[in-house]
Amino acid sequence: MKDIIHFSHANGFPASVYRTIFAELSDDYDVRSIERIGHDARFPVTRDWPYLVDQLIDDMSRYRREADGAHPKVWLVGHSLGGYLSLMAALKRPQWVKGVVMLDSPVIAGWRSSLLRVTQWTGLDERLSPAAATRKRRTQWESRDDAWRHFLSKPAFARWDERMLSDYIDFGIPQMHANGSRALAFDRHIEYLVYRTLPHTLGARVAHGVPVPVGFIAGTRSREVRQVGLGMTRRIAGSRIEWMEGSHLFPMERPIDTARAVQRLLKAMESSS
Repeated sequence: MKDIIHFSHANGFPASVYRTIFAELSDDYDVRSIERIGHDARFPVTRDWPYLVDQLIDDMSRYRREADGAHPKVWLVGHSLGGYLSLMAALKRPQWVKGVVMLDSPVIAGWRSSLLRVTQWTGLDERLSPAAATRKRRTQWESRDDAWRHFLSKPAFARWDERMLSDYIDFGIPQMHANGSRALAFDRHIEYLVYRTLPHTLGARVAHGVPVPVGFIAGTRSREVRQVGLGMTRRIAGSRIEWMEGSHLFPMERPIDTARAVQRLLKAMESSS
């Protein structure tokens, strides 16, 4: 029986966008995911994301019930938003989790967490994050070709592996009408709320350690890592930190290398347990 990886996506990018990574992992792991976190009315987006954590735990409990009493522990792997949710779910249900791998989800701690709390109160965080742009994000395209040209013309998306960009067009901007027109699958207001409610308490919650092993992969050109730093992340991950050439979206830029790095970290955590 294969170990289970529950993968959680980044804000705005449905899980199917990561199919290339899942395919690379599937020889050794059974990969599960929630397609669009935050879109279930039972688990709304609120400050510090408690209900989003509950959504992940609820999904884990569903396939634990399907395991005929075996209740295997799972690996939690997540990118950005998904990495934070994976860590918080492990804090809440450590007995269900073998370990966590966070992809460019640096833990906000110390004075930076205090600053985040203040900027959220004042609204300044909207201007310092992608939140403001998200509110005006384009939501409609005439055709697949129209969407493809639009994103390929943007420098950030032009760096993507073509398989990942193709899956983003197909699953992140699905066809909605018989005339071929397409629309964003991820509600931009939900995406906006996720950015506005980043957890500022996580650093304090992990300051005294995490009950499961943690691994971390950082983008060499990640603005998020530069902004937050890796002080607390190094404390909880120890030597299990790898660097991947690329931006915050390195999984989309280097999906095969990302999958192999995840495999290395999972094997390292397995061997040390």
